[in-house]
Amino acid sequence: MKRLLAAGAILAVAALPLTACGTTEPVTRQASSAGAVTLTDATGTTVHLDAPAAKVVGTEWNAVEDLVSLGITPAGVADVKGYRDWDSAVPLKGSPTDIGKRNEPSTDKIAALAPDLIVTTTDLPASAVTQFRRIAPTLVIESAKASDQLGVLKQNLDLIARATGRTGTATSVWQRFESTLAAARKKLARAGLAGQHVAFADGYVTADKVTLRPYTAGSALGTVNTQLGLANAWSVRGDKAYGLGSTDVEGLTALPADTTFLYIENDADSTTPFTTALRDNRVWTSLPFVQSGDTHRLPDGIWMFGGPDSMAAYADAVVSALTK
Repeated sequence: MKRLLAAGAILAVAALPLTACGTTEPVTRQASSAGAVTLTDATGTTVHLDAPAAKVVGTEWNAVEDLVSLGITPAGVADVKGYRDWDSAVPLKGSPTDIGKRNEPSTDKIAALAPDLIVTTTDLPASAVTQFRRIAPTLVIESAKASDQLGVLKQNLDLIARATGRTGTATSVWQRFESTLAAARKKLARAGLAGQHVAFADGYVTADKVTLRPYTAGSALGTVNTQLGLANAWSVRGDKAYGLGSTDVEGLTALPADTTFLYIENDADSTTPFTTALRDNRVWTSLPFVQSGDTHRLPDGIWMFGGPDSMAAYADAVVSALTK
C-alpha cells in the first residue's frame, strides 16, 4: 500500500500568494448545444458529453475526492476500502461498486456499470485509457506536477466540475480552500511560527529496512506548507510529478536542528515505521525533534495526494499540531 500511495508514481509573505496557484489553466469550453459539454483533458483529447455526466466512475482517489467534494457519489471507485481508510477527511458516501485496484481497474466491472463518464489520471498507461474510451467518454486529469501542484488541483476540480455540471460548486470548494489557507497562515503567524522549519514524510518497512519518503517543497503538502508561511526543511530532491524523495533514517540527521517533523500513519497499514520500527532506533531517538517532542502524527484520513478539501484538512491539522 505505502509504495502505491501515489498510484503509479515510484512514485512575498505579507499576503497569501494564491494568484500563482492557478497557472495551469484547463483548456475547456462549454458547447452551445443544449446541455452538451465539450472539453479538452490532460492528454489533449477532446471529450464530448451530450449532457453533464451523472453516473461517474473514478479510478484514482484524487478524482473520487473531487467528485465527492462536488456533491457526486461515484457509481464506481477503485479500492473502496482503501479510499475509506486513507481519505476519511472527504468521506465516501453510499455503496459504490469496487472496480478493482487503482493501478489496474477492471474494465469488465466498469463496463457493467454503463457510466456516463470515466475519470482517470495520467498515472495509468495510454493502453488502459484506450480501453476505457471504448466503454464511455473518459476524462484524463493530470496526476500531479511538482512545479505547480495547486494549479493542477484547481485544473482537475474545474475539469470534473465542467463535465458534471457543477461549476458553481467547484467555485465554492476552491474559495473554501483559499479561505482555510489564509486563516491557517494567520494563526501560525500570530503564534510566532512564520518561517518555522517543517519536514513531512511517510515511510514503510520492507525486510526490516525502513525507507522514508520526504515530501519536498514540490509536493502538494510541501506547497501547502509554503503557502502557510512555513519553511521546508528537506534538502533532498523530489520527483517531477509528486515532489517525493527517498531517504533512510540516517538521512534525517541532515534536517535543521529546529525542524518540526510531521507524519501520517494509518492503523490499516502495518508497514508504517514511526511508532513501530523506529520506536527504539538509536538514530531516530537521538534526533533533536524527537528528543524535544517536536514530532507530530497528524490525524488519519488526510489523503496526501488528494484535492483541495484534503489539502485544507492538512492545513488545519498542521496548525493544530504546531500550536497545541
